[in-house]
Amino acid sequence: MIILITGISSGFGLAMARRLSDDGHIVYGTVRREVEQLPGVHYLKADVRNEADARVAVKSVVDAEGRIDVLINNAGMGVGGPAEFIPEDDIRLQMETNFMGQVHFCKAVLPYMRSRRSGKILCFSSIGGVMGLPFQAYYSASKFAVEGFAEGLQIETARMGIKIVLIEPGDFATGFTSARRKSLSKEALEAYPKVLDSVRSFENDERSGLKPEYLAGRISRIVVCKNPKFRYRIATFIQKLSLPLKVILPGRTFSRMIGWFYKQ
Repeated sequence: MIILITGISSGFGLAMARRLSDDGHIVYGTVRREVEQLPGVHYLKADVRNEADARVAVKSVVDAEGRIDVLINNAGMGVGGPAEFIPEDDIRLQMETNFMGQVHFCKAVLPYMRSRRSGKILCFSSIGGVMGLPFQAYYSASKFAVEGFAEGLQIETARMGIKIVLIEPGDFATGFTSARRKSLSKEALEAYPKVLDSVRSFENDERSGLKPEYLAGRISRIVVCKNPKFRYRIATFIQKLSLPLKVILPGRTFSRMIGWFYKQ
């Protein structure tokens, strides 16, 4: 299969590129900077926030291989801290990377998939895309946007032979944690005295989370599945359990439970 993955310099993207290449697929991946390259993987320079970059990257794969069987919209980043104190530039970076980046690549690849009436698009959301996370409000907002986009897109493309798949990872031990942009000024700490406890809590959960190779193994099965499910939650049992509780419990009760879990 011909597979294009966005954001393969580290974390999920790197693990997926390695695993899918080892599985025998032809793998292309985007990076924003020069990195040490995996043997057998084709690297493309592209910033997902730039629509022109997305079009050029997709066209270069189609020109070389004749098609793209699977697009994996993986590239993402996070900002953390009290929503009140997150700078406007960081909010825009969060939304443009996590949401608009996926939009750009979907719009670029869909004409080719429509013409062949075949293809899979995997959109990376998060457990934080189905519940709002304290001190990660804009990260959750970006992933909520991905959820709504993918739900609408799957209906629009259902009769075109295109499969849209939502991936909702929980806590994983990747470089995502150390790369998070945090706004923890003195003013923010004074206004939200428990923010540091919360940030330490969720970052510790991430660092002790599942390994990205586990997720890559799940993805390796999804890309070859003839009729994949629409939604895959790849997380620990406790994290999966929290999602039906959101449906069952009154809204404020669930919010208090999440606040307790995140040291609020």
